[in-house]
Amino acid sequence: MLTLEDKKAIVAEVAERARQAHSAIAAEYRGLTVAEMTELRRSAREAGVYLRVVKNTLARRALEGTEFDCMRESLSGPLLLAFSGEEPAAPARVLTDFAKEHEQLVIRIVALRGKLLAPEDAERLAKMPTRDEAIAMLMSVMKAPVEKLARTLAEPANKLARTLAAVRDQKEAA
Repeated sequence: MLTLEDKKAIVAEVAERARQAHSAIAAEYRGLTVAEMTELRRSAREAGVYLRVVKNTLARRALEGTEFDCMRESLSGPLLLAFSGEEPAAPARVLTDFAKEHEQLVIRIVALRGKLLAPEDAERLAKMPTRDEAIAMLMSVMKAPVEKLARTLAEPANKLARTLAAVRDQKEAA
């Protein structure tokens, strides 16, 4: 049985995580075994995702005044909350990957930057590149024109060198 102090601590902890998070997902976990929940928690921890099973009344209080206030009305049934740490797509990635192997886990609510999305959008959110992948893609796009310019500028000198080498080889052969 939770005391009033325990409930206040849970609300404060979840509210703090919600303030720092970029995205949040609520998923129904009915039917998962303790071992499966432990596995889910482990994979969430490795991905930097805060995962918490909270009573809906406490979750509503915790989400009040945060950008995930939009989720409050939809909280019903046994739900676990997942908040992103640094990567907005991390909770979606963890939960959709886990749901592929465990059909009892059903994503019910998805929120990104204070906007409520459809539960089906979790799959699209999970496919978003990570921050490092996005930076690598941007750098490759930025690097390509510079490399092409360098090759273009070097080509006349390379062509001259090839021509001189061909003339030298021709004279040596004669």
